[in-house]
Amino acid sequence: MSLFDRKRTINIYNKKGKKSIRLVELTDLFLILTLLIIITSPFIINSIIKMNSELKKKNLFLSPYCAELFGREMTEKLIQDFNEANPDIRLQFLNIPDEKNREPDIYIFDETEYRILLSSGVLAELNSYVEIEMKTRQYAVPLVSFMDMLFYNIELLSAAGFDRPPKTREDFLSYAKTVSNNSNVRRAYLSGAALSLSPEDKLALSRDIFSWMWAAGGDFWNGESAPVLNTRAAIADLLFFGSLYNEGALAHDVFETTGEQRLEEFSRGRISMIIGSIRDIPFLRERMGDNVFGITTIPVSNSAGKYKFSLSSIYAGINSKSAHPDAAWGFIEFLTCQHQLFIDVFSHVSGVASYLIPGESITDDPFYSKARDIFESSNIVRSFSGNPNAQEYEDVYMEELLVFLNGGQTAQEAVNAIQKRWEQINAPR
Repeated sequence: MSLFDRKRTINIYNKKGKKSIRLVELTDLFLILTLLIIITSPFIINSIIKMNSELKKKNLFLSPYCAELFGREMTEKLIQDFNEANPDIRLQFLNIPDEKNREPDIYIFDETEYRILLSSGVLAELNSYVEIEMKTRQYAVPLVSFMDMLFYNIELLSAAGFDRPPKTREDFLSYAKTVSNNSNVRRAYLSGAALSLSPEDKLALSRDIFSWMWAAGGDFWNGESAPVLNTRAAIADLLFFGSLYNEGALAHDVFETTGEQRLEEFSRGRISMIIGSIRDIPFLRERMGDNVFGITTIPVSNSAGKYKFSLSSIYAGINSKSAHPDAAWGFIEFLTCQHQLFIDVFSHVSGVASYLIPGESITDDPFYSKARDIFESSNIVRSFSGNPNAQEYEDVYMEELLVFLNGGQTAQEAVNAIQKRWEQINAPR
């Protein structure tokens, strides 16, 4: 064999060898890839399933006001617990502003927001979800409820010569005038009592005016479909407010000050008596201590009927435009079962789903045990809360109250004017 032929033969074998090596490498690569696919396929499949599951989840958005009412930590816990119990739903906060212009599926709100949401038509009717048959349309479920009471400064009353809180309206007027005029109480800007009727305070009338009327046994509804004023009792109510307003018993700026501002003044010892919510007890205890202030029933006249009060609440409702109303209702049902959590956070006499849930701490606490005793011995009266015409009813009362207090009409004329205008609101349009 010539040298040329030998080289040629070697080259052929080298080519065959390289092909064989390359074939082996490709085979090995194929085996490796196959093995990788076999190993990773469960993960890939699970990821695909999980991705599909995530895509199929019902996305619910919660109004951000919830965190303001319940606190961020509590709200996040509620969301986490609900999501864990409902893997087919993803509940999350709605960030405001939202770039996609989304609206919350679930609203959490208080009395101040209730009428705004209701008048704008945002809330869905919930009667089909509620087991109890109701004559009126229900747009919200109360989660936590509060009652108004009389708060009094023990030290200021004692300095004015009073060793107990007022029991009657006559007592209250006398106490308030005495504290306001008492020269022995050496404090600047000291007032015996206060009304806070600023238009910015949406709870003003309910807290500072209507609460007195309810305490005396009044009831706007009395089984009626429209509000009605009992003429004799309503006249007595206005005359009482007129006495407070005109006889130097009240702090100044009645129509420019909110309840929150008055609460701050009370906590600083500048006002001896105010109407406030039991929701305010923790704030006052922190500011004043347990031995400086007390709570009791709102004073009534000797001829008053059974003591009554109305509840203000924190509510849950569903957006009428929600794509998943049933899932949203599921979260509201979940919230109504969080009895102990609400009690731990708010530490008060709380109504969950409209009934009283007494906690162990309430039994021994002097403030909450007293509030509970009053709650159990009294009747709950219906307010304007949840009524589509609530703002109109209250605007009418406030306007006529202003005219009366400024001497523009008698108490009888004011009551007649309120009743006539209320009837006009209810007239067919």
